[in-house]
Amino acid sequence: MGRKIDHISGVLLAGGKSRRMGQDKRHLMISGKSLFNHALHVLESVFSEIIIVVDTISSVVSEINHRVVTDLIPDKGSAGGLFTGLTYSPNPQVFAVACDMPFLNPAVIKKICDMSDSTDVTMVKLSNGLHPMHSVYSKGCLPVLRRMIEADQLRLQDLLLQKELETKILGPEVVQDIDPQFKSFLNVNTPADVKVAERLILQ
Repeated sequence: MGRKIDHISGVLLAGGKSRRMGQDKRHLMISGKSLFNHALHVLESVFSEIIIVVDTISSVVSEINHRVVTDLIPDKGSAGGLFTGLTYSPNPQVFAVACDMPFLNPAVIKKICDMSDSTDVTMVKLSNGLHPMHSVYSKGCLPVLRRMIEADQLRLQDLLLQKELETKILGPEVVQDIDPQFKSFLNVNTPADVKVAERLILQ
C-alpha cells in the first residue's frame, strides 16, 4: 500500500445501534475477527488520522488509541455520524465508512481517495445504487449536512443534489479491476447477511 494518506482522515462510524441484526454489530465475528476490529485495521493501514464516531463511549472503544468522539447531534444515523466526524477532522476531507463492512479493501479506499481531488462529495455508484458509507466528504458539506439534519433529511445520497457542493460520482469501472465482485461495498444488516458474508469468505 505504500505511504499512508495524511491529507484525508479516516472516519469510522460505529454507533452500535443494530435493530435489524438484533445485537450490536460491532461485536459480530466474521472469519475470526469482529466487524469493528476489521474495519479499524483496514483504516489504520490507509490513513494517518482516524476518528471513531460512536453514540456512547463503551468498552468496544474505551482502549482504542485513536480519537473517539460521540455524536454531536444524537440519533441522526449516518448523517449525524458524518457531521460529527467532519467537525472533528483536522483535515479538509474525510473518508467515511461504517463498521459493518467485512470486506473493506485498502486498495479500493485508496483509489477512491486518489480520485476525490478537492470535491465536496466523491461517491461510488454501482448497479445496486450509491454507496454513501464508502465515500469522501469535505468540510464544505457541514452547513449543508446541518440543514439536512435539522429538516430530518438523513439520506447522505441527497448531498449529491445540493447545488452549492462540488460532487463526483465514480462508476463501477473505477474499482472493478481491484474488486471485481465489489465485495468491499457489502455491509451486513441482518443474520442472513452474515451468512452471505461467511460464504463469500470461503470462495
